[in-house]
Amino acid sequence: QVQLVESGGGLVQAGDSLRLSCAASGRTFSRNAMGWFRQAPGKEREFVAGISWNSGATIYADSVKGRFTISRDNAKNTVYLQMNGLKFDDTAVYYCAADSRNFGYPSPGSMNYNYWGQGTQVTVSS
Repeated sequence: QVQLVESGGGLVQAGDSLRLSCAASGRTFSRNAMGWFRQAPGKEREFVAGISWNSGATIYADSVKGRFTISRDNAKNTVYLQMNGLKFDDTAVYYCAADSRNFGYPSPGSMNYNYWGQGTQVTVSS
């Protein structure tokens, strides 16, 4: 059974940092782009960051550019999201996802991702 399991969420104050992890099991995603998305209460799910299979390319939503960093360790089948300078508006459930295409460029479109984790809550107090 293929699973993506996020961890590392929590309650922090504005300005703090968190590092999210997404561990995959059941198959390797070393040839697939990976992405992070988030969904705040009452809002649609939105793209946060994406990384290519070999870490050669990364993309970010404008709202997190310069504060968040996505990375991966294919040997551990794990993707990370380092979040610095957290803001109240970063409060959301964060999901990792695996792109269905082999060797594809990371995409902000959720339709390209066919495996999703269950999410981890990030709450930033102002």
